[in-house]
Amino acid sequence: MTGTLITQAVRPNGNNTYDLGTSGNKWANVHATLFQGTATSARFADLAENYLGDNIYEPGTVVMFGGQNEVTVASGHMNTRIAGVVSTNPAHLMNSEMAGDFIVAVALTGRVPCKVQGKINKGDMIVASDQPGIGVASDNPKLGSVIGKALENYDSTEIGTIEVVVGRL
Repeated sequence: MTGTLITQAVRPNGNNTYDLGTSGNKWANVHATLFQGTATSARFADLAENYLGDNIYEPGTVVMFGGQNEVTVASGHMNTRIAGVVSTNPAHLMNSEMAGDFIVAVALTGRVPCKVQGKINKGDMIVASDQPGIGVASDNPKLGSVIGKALENYDSTEIGTIEVVVGRL
């Protein structure tokens, strides 16, 4: 059956009485201005917040508070002004309507790709390196310098990308 349903509202006659779709017959997409309800799962894996940056940064770049605006590329080994890692696809994005030239979605907690260098073992704490925007392992980090914990092993002098859990000490 094809056609168009034109109405001002689709309302149930009581709370929690009807479903929209079923587990076997799902709607493809739902478009709305505001969702009010309870989300029970997310497609992506991190909670991020938009900040005003100094430039466009690639996902996985380690950023810190500072620069001309709110965040900039992290620099300095074990820097304590760490803000987080630039998110790829946040499951939830706070401050989503922020305006500005360089909006940066910074992962605050959850798993995200992170640019790294050196020898890293799963579970190692990751801090900023001397290379701008890059993380390295540390077994004795300073308070406030931890980006997160490694979920993968890595061992190269070249810059690569691994998943880390940001927001974990």
